[in-house]
Amino acid sequence: MLAQAPLPVFAVPTTAHVRVDGLNKWFGALHVLKDIDLTIRAGARIVVCGPSGSGKSTLIRCINGLEPFQKGTIQLDGIAMGRNTRDTAMACRLTGMVFQSFNLFPHLTVLANCTLALRRVLLKPAREAEEIAMQHLTAVRIPEKAQAYPAQLSGGQQQRVAIARALCLNPRIMLFDEPTSALDPEMIKEVLDVMIALAKTGMTMVCVTHEMGFAREIADEIVFMDDGRIIERASSETFFSAAAHPRARLFLDTILSH
Repeated sequence: MLAQAPLPVFAVPTTAHVRVDGLNKWFGALHVLKDIDLTIRAGARIVVCGPSGSGKSTLIRCINGLEPFQKGTIQLDGIAMGRNTRDTAMACRLTGMVFQSFNLFPHLTVLANCTLALRRVLLKPAREAEEIAMQHLTAVRIPEKAQAYPAQLSGGQQQRVAIARALCLNPRIMLFDEPTSALDPEMIKEVLDVMIALAKTGMTMVCVTHEMGFAREIADEIVFMDDGRIIERASSETFFSAAAHPRARLFLDTILSH
């Protein structure tokens, strides 16, 4: 069984740091991010948690360049997002993103999903792109699915393909947006095992999740958000044993009691 298998093995990555200053984001009249300040050192493993609607996913989508923001700054390794198209594109190249809903192209094979950006964005020759893709599919333990289509895979397998696809572009920061929330319970562990192995390489990781056992195991720090603000930031040990903010304690009591 997968639960008894050794963790996958990844190459040790080059890491990057993140700096967010005074970030504000509106959707129309709705103020979803409010004066966010967040510095993440290179190689850190950060879990962002909080109640639904607190702005967690919007924050990492801004860091990834998927959402524009109206006020403040985001820098990835000193490169500013949103200042101009060139710098934004350079900063976005530092990140890899894994979504809740996999976002695989259903008409492409697993291998084609993983090689598409390598060929179209990085202009890699087909053979080189396939070699890179197979390395990462092997790392997430599904090389035998290279010629399968997404509909032929379980949810856990699709999410592992999504992780492999993101890693193919050699990102320095990995962002995860509730990567297990769409999975059946028995499939969650196979994805978390891959993420735990990736965390142990020293990759800079920012993960939005409600999987508190995973957060306790891999996170250096927990960032707790509510109503568009960061209201607590603490080491994993401190957060789980002695969260300071009453809202954070209520959240933990609710999550951990289930």
